[in-house]
Amino acid sequence: MQAMHTTESDIPRLLALQRQAHASDSAPSYAERLDRLQRLDALLEKHAERFTALISQDFGTRSAVETTATEVLPVRGAIRHARRHLRAWMRPKRVATALAFWPGRNRLLRQPLGVVGIVSPWNYPLLLALSPLVDVLAAGNRALLKPSELTPLFADALQAAVAEFFQPDEVAVLTGDAALGQAFCATPFDHLVFTGSTAVGRLVAQAAAKNLTPVTLELGGKSPAIIDASCDMGKVLERLAWGKLINAGQTCIAPDYALVPRTQLDGFVAALRASMQRLYPRFQGNPDYTSIASARHLQRLHSLVEDARQQGATVLELESGTGRQMAPVLLLNVHAGMRVLQEEIFGPILPIVSYETLDEAIAFVNARDKPLALYWFGRDSAHRDQVLAQTQSGGVCINDCLLHLVQHGLPFGGVGPSGQGHYHGEFGFRQFSKEKPVFLQSRWSAGGLIYPLYRPSIQRLLRWVGKLN
Repeated sequence: MQAMHTTESDIPRLLALQRQAHASDSAPSYAERLDRLQRLDALLEKHAERFTALISQDFGTRSAVETTATEVLPVRGAIRHARRHLRAWMRPKRVATALAFWPGRNRLLRQPLGVVGIVSPWNYPLLLALSPLVDVLAAGNRALLKPSELTPLFADALQAAVAEFFQPDEVAVLTGDAALGQAFCATPFDHLVFTGSTAVGRLVAQAAAKNLTPVTLELGGKSPAIIDASCDMGKVLERLAWGKLINAGQTCIAPDYALVPRTQLDGFVAALRASMQRLYPRFQGNPDYTSIASARHLQRLHSLVEDARQQGATVLELESGTGRQMAPVLLLNVHAGMRVLQEEIFGPILPIVSYETLDEAIAFVNARDKPLALYWFGRDSAHRDQVLAQTQSGGVCINDCLLHLVQHGLPFGGVGPSGQGHYHGEFGFRQFSKEKPVFLQSRWSAGGLIYPLYRPSIQRLLRWVGKLN
C-alpha cells in the first residue's frame, strides 16, 4: 500500500474511530492481543530490510547492521517477550487483605486505557515508534503514531506497512510536519508517549496537561560515564567507544561526558582514541559509521566544539573532514561555563573531566540534572555500590554502555528532567493499563458491627480493629 498524506483533521477522525472501536471491545481477549502482536512481528519480518534501507537514506549513511542490531532485533525481542508472558500479565492480581476485613479479598484488575498516542523521534525511528507500541498492544489498547518528519522516507513506509497489517481502528500512522506534531500532542488521548528532547518534552507535557492526558516522557540529558581508578582500561574502553559512537552519538542514552581520575587521564585518552580507531579505521566514507542526520544538527555540533575551543579547551579531532560523517572529537580542559557541559551533545563529541576523588566525581554528577543513563567502569565493588547509592538516573549500566535498554525484564525511563514514566515488558504493560483496585466483600462480613446506631462500646471495637490493620 502507498503512504497517504495526512492532515490535522485526520487526528480527531482517527481518534473517534479508535474510541468507538475500543468502546465496543474494551477488554480484548488474550487471543486478540496475541494476534496483534503476531501481526506486528509479521510486519517487521516483511518490511525490515526496506525500513533499514530507507533509514540509511534519511540519515545519508547508516549501516544496515547497526539498524538491525539497535532497532529491528530489540523490537522483535520485545514482541517475543510479550507473547511469552502475556497470559500471566493479564491475570487479575491477588493483593493482601487487612486482617480486619477478612474473609473479604482484594484484587487488581488490569484494563486497557483506550487510545494511546505515540510520538517518536528521528534518531532511532523504528525502535522508538514500535517498542512502545508492543507494550501498548499487549495491554489491549489502540494506538495512533506520529513519527518524526526528519526521517520522512521511513515515516511514509511505516504508515503504508501499518495500514497493510492493521485496521485504522487498531493502529494508524500520521505523517506530517511539526505543526501536525503539535496538534497531535494536544489531542485528548488516554495516554501519550513522547520521546525527544527535554525542551520539547516540557511543551508536550504542557499541551497534554490541558486535557489531563497522562504522559510517558522519554527525554535525555547528559549521561555520565564514570571511570573508576580500579578500571582495567585495556578491557572496557572499547565498550565506551562503541556506546559513544554507535549512531554517531545520536543516542539519548549515549555517554555524554566522561569523568576520569586525574592520574589516569593521559592513559585514558590514549586508550580511548585507540579503541575508537579500531572500531572505525576511518570515519569519512566509512559505510559502518553513521552520518549526522542533517546539516543543521552538524552545524550545532561544530558550534559546540568551537565554543569550547574559544574558552580554552584542548580539542582532539580523530580525523579531519567536512562531510556529515563527523569524526569523533575529544575535549580536554573543559569547564562548566562551556556549552558542551550544559547542553545534551547528541553527537560524537566527548568532553573529558578529571577528578581527584570519587566523592568529587559523584558531586559533579549530582550538581546537574538527573540523567537518563549512568555508566560506571571499574572493579572496586565498594566504589560501584557508592555510585549506585549516591546518584540518581533513569538507568545504569556497569562496565558497558546502552545494554540496559534492551533488557526486557528492566523498565526503561528517566527521572526528573530526563523523563517520567517507563515502559518495556511487564512495566510497559502496567504503564498502559489501568490497574483497577477491587475489594470483594464476603457474605460473612463483620462490617455491620460499626453501622449506626452507635453503641457505647464502639470506640473500644474501633481501637481493636485498628490494631489488626
